This record gives sequence, C-alpha cells and structure tokens, in this order.
Amino acid sequence: MTPTNILSVEAYFDLICPWCLIGKRHLETALGLLARERPDVTVHVEWRSYPLIPATPPDGIPYRDFYVARLGSPQAVAVRQAQVCHAAREAGLTLALDRIETFPNTLLAHRLVRFVRRQSGAEATAALIDNLFTRYFIRAQNIGDGQVLSDALAECGVDMPGASGTPVRHDLDWLPPLNGPDDLPPRTGLGVPHFVFNGTHSVSGSRPPAALLEAMQRALARAKQIATRTAA
Repeated sequence: MTPTNILSVEAYFDLICPWCLIGKRHLETALGLLARERPDVTVHVEWRSYPLIPATPPDGIPYRDFYVARLGSPQAVAVRQAQVCHAAREAGLTLALDRIETFPNTLLAHRLVRFVRRQSGAEATAALIDNLFTRYFIRAQNIGDGQVLSDALAECGVDMPGASGTPVRHDLDWLPPLNGPDDLPPRTGLGVPHFVFNGTHSVSGSRPPAALLEAMQRALARAKQIATRTAA
C-alpha cells in the first residue's frame, strides 16, 4: 500500500454542537461514497475534542436560558432551532431540542472520549461519540453528569478501571485532564465541525456529503502529486 491510497481524517467537534452531530452523519455518508468510488483507499478517522464553552459550570446551566441569552430572544431561539432541526432531518436525524433541560459542561465527556480513544481505538471512540450525541440531542440527557457518561461507556462495551472488581467511580475524577498534545486543536478560534483531510485540505462547518467527498478527492490527488514528484 502506498501513501496515495491512505486518507487521514481529523475531525474536530464538541458534543454540545448539533452541527457537529449533523457533520458527523454527513462525513459518514461521504466516506461511504468514497468507498464505492475508491475501494482501494484506507481511511483513518481521528476525533479531536474542541470544547466550545469550557467555562460552563460543572453542573451545567438551564438550556433555554443559555440560548435566550446567547441569541437575544425566545423568538430567535425558535428560529435557530427550526433551522437546526430541518438540517438534521435532511441528514436522517430527529432532534429533541425542545426536551433538553440542561446545557452541560462537556469537559468530562471529552476526557472520557480521550480515554476510550487511547484504550480501545477509533471504532470504539466513534461509537461513544454517537452514543453521547444520541443521549444529548435525541434522549435529552445531561451528558455532563458522571452517571450518564458511565452508562454510555458501559453501553459501548468499554470497561472502566474498577469495573472487574472494585466499585466503579461514577464521578469519573480518575480521568486525566485535556492537556496533551493530541487533545488540543491546531489553533484557537477554530469553528466546529472542522475536518482536515491528509493534513492538506480542510472543510469547516456542517457541509453536505458532496463537499466533503470533493475535499477527500482533492487531498488524495494532492498526495498522488507529491508521491509522483518524489519518485521522479
């Protein structure tokens, strides 16, 4: 296998962002299209945490109050939620924004994602992220709560320290903080979702699958150009 048929994907996200959930679904669709077009390509996806509002209180704040303060009025909130729900439906998702009570701090959830990424790999990480998105946006659960996060981990089949003998710590204080070189975004002010393909081509925002596929194709073409020049 040569570098010309390997595609790396760095996907920056936050679990409180509905556009990240929609973007994840679009990415999965685009990867399916790429697999049919280029079955020779091996794809490696790395999910990178980007907490948007890390200063949110640990117990969270009232969901509706947060968005009214952020957008200016209940009417503005209704318009934005209708826009998000419409985009989600086009991606095959039905959100329950009207039932969410708590706007959570996601730092603990991202620490859990990092733990799974290091312990169990990319497939388990994607499954956990899906589970947490579903719990928040579809089941209207508080993903800042340690018990909810522990339940998500168990549902994904990942063991926590202590799960095989000693009592499990549902407070999750044992999780290391997000401060490693593989936990931090490449620059501040990054909008999410944000996808980087082969380190050369990027797409910001919840773009449709066709736009993501085009960026993937360009990244693979660029890799081929570089390999050709190197061989020459």
